[in-house]
Amino acid sequence: MPDLPSRGVSAALTRAFVFALTALPTWSPGVAHADPAPAPPPLPDVNSYPPLDPAGYTAMGGTVYAFAGPAGVTCVLNRVNGGYGCSGPLPGAPDGVNLVSAGPVGAPSFAVSGRPIFVGVGDVKSLPPGSRLSFREISCGADAAGSVACVNNRDQVGFVISATTTVISSTNPMLARPDGANPG
Repeated sequence: MPDLPSRGVSAALTRAFVFALTALPTWSPGVAHADPAPAPPPLPDVNSYPPLDPAGYTAMGGTVYAFAGPAGVTCVLNRVNGGYGCSGPLPGAPDGVNLVSAGPVGAPSFAVSGRPIFVGVGDVKSLPPGSRLSFREISCGADAAGSVACVNNRDQVGFVISATTTVISSTNPMLARPDGANPG
């Protein structure tokens, strides 16, 4: 084994020790940490609702299916790019958010728009309770309470708009495996 200068070995060990100490999490006795925010409720199974004939919900020259959500909210399924979303006064949404939307792949997100996004769809009607509209992998349905849920069936993500709250579910239950457990 080659003879290493003790000074170089000592400096290297000191650097490694300092690095290891800085990489360790810190702990302070008596310091409370806030509990993490609760996970959103699971998305409803809108695909168990019977499908509607989308012809009655066609707007903008057939490029979208549009329907009314809770008071003042308009929702669309875009037949051109596969996106979906709802715009209007979203109940319980954070910081003045008035749009929740997503593309055909990935989780939805909140946004703020200075004007109504889906004004071009004109007058729209509500989905009857217990029914759904679907286009490709996206299904939106309404329950008996008037809540609207839109789900990306491929990614198992989506959102729910009720009379009092708007929530995004952005975790695919098939990929969320805490502690290495199988989904279930």
